[in-house]
Amino acid sequence: MTPSPVSGDEADRWVRGELVRSLMRAARGNYILAAVLTPVVVALSWRDVPWWVALSWVFLVICVSLARVRFEHIYRERYEGRDADAQEHFIHRYRHLWGASGVVWGMSAYLFFERTPLVNQFICWFIVAGAATFPVVSIALHPPVLRRYMASLFVTMLLCMGLRVAEVGVGGLQFGLPFVLLPALHWWLLLHAGRRIYETARNSFELLFHNKILIASLTHQRQAAVSAVAMKNRFLASAAHDMRQPVLALSLYADWLRNEPELVHEIAPKISGATQAVNVLFDSLFDLARIDSGQVRLHIERVDVVQLLRDLELQYRPVAEAKGLRFRVHLVPGTVLTDPVRVRRMLGNLLSNAIKYTHEGGVLLAARQTREGLHVEVWDTGIGIPREHLRDVFLEFYKVADHDAGTSDGFGLGLAIVARLSHALGHAVSVRSRVGRGSMFRVVLNDADEAEAQARMSDAVG
Repeated sequence: MTPSPVSGDEADRWVRGELVRSLMRAARGNYILAAVLTPVVVALSWRDVPWWVALSWVFLVICVSLARVRFEHIYRERYEGRDADAQEHFIHRYRHLWGASGVVWGMSAYLFFERTPLVNQFICWFIVAGAATFPVVSIALHPPVLRRYMASLFVTMLLCMGLRVAEVGVGGLQFGLPFVLLPALHWWLLLHAGRRIYETARNSFELLFHNKILIASLTHQRQAAVSAVAMKNRFLASAAHDMRQPVLALSLYADWLRNEPELVHEIAPKISGATQAVNVLFDSLFDLARIDSGQVRLHIERVDVVQLLRDLELQYRPVAEAKGLRFRVHLVPGTVLTDPVRVRRMLGNLLSNAIKYTHEGGVLLAARQTREGLHVEVWDTGIGIPREHLRDVFLEFYKVADHDAGTSDGFGLGLAIVARLSHALGHAVSVRSRVGRGSMFRVVLNDADEAEAQARMSDAVG
């Protein structure tokens, strides 16, 4: 089975999930940075700001950091391994934490702006710029979080700066009024950089996703190639084994005829039989190849089931009786919309197998009317099939292990052809068996409508 093509929605969902995972993996460094920078800002502002203002700000930083720690713990425990929709729901649910972080760091401007000496203010401005810039690499992976964080930080910062300007007056400013525009410029630059980071990360994850799909496809193709080589080896081994006897018989009969031409009437039927055995082997192989290549054209029509089973009886009763087996038929009137040639081939292969693997007892060809529709069953009293091999009987080149191979065994393609025709016609095939007691193969002859039959015909042709 070839892997199904990946839809754009599936790729988008996977990429969104990976973006959130990457955001959360990088988020831990953000509050660690906050824990390192907070004491520095307080130390630089301590002498010039009321102590209760500084401690209140520290308290808010600690509260937000603890909330972030709790938030990440919940994510790792409940959401890390879930799909993209669940992770985005989690981010949306806790989006206010990034807003709270932005507000807290924006409030830091009230501690030092136009309070501390210029050197201290420059250092504090660098610290706040770092607190604004450092998280961009991670939170840019989710644009709504980036916009919320930046808006909260810079709006709060500008409000605090405006409050300080109102307190000290324009004439008391050390930096000058145009300095107020720098945070707004910084805000715009970070949003622009965040969009670039998001686009780059998304493109990288999309490329990674398609690489994973390509690797999976190549792995599947490699496995298919290995299976094809194994099938080829099984075919060569089976062909060499099954064709050796009839071809060797032809060679021996030809030598015999050359040495004793007067025995032509005795040897000619033997040559004909060996030739027929070789033709049967090749016919089964070519039939399977035609079905797999889509060269089988179905001819759907209304088929009388009684007449179908009567024809099969005329064909296979002499074969069974020649082997000393009883051949019984149970008929039920009915019709089915199908291809008469192909369904006769399906049932004929089942009967041929039943006769081949039955040494004593008999074979029953029975039609039964059930709630599911009309069933045709082939029963035998043969060697049976082990339960663990019931699925294998429909594979190419499979043969019952306990059966003594002969020239008429074929390649083990009879049931493989049945499986292919079952799929093409839409007639389900099932099997039950007990080792030493026999087997029963059932074909469900569903009476499909014309449209469905035509659809199956189109599938088989194409």
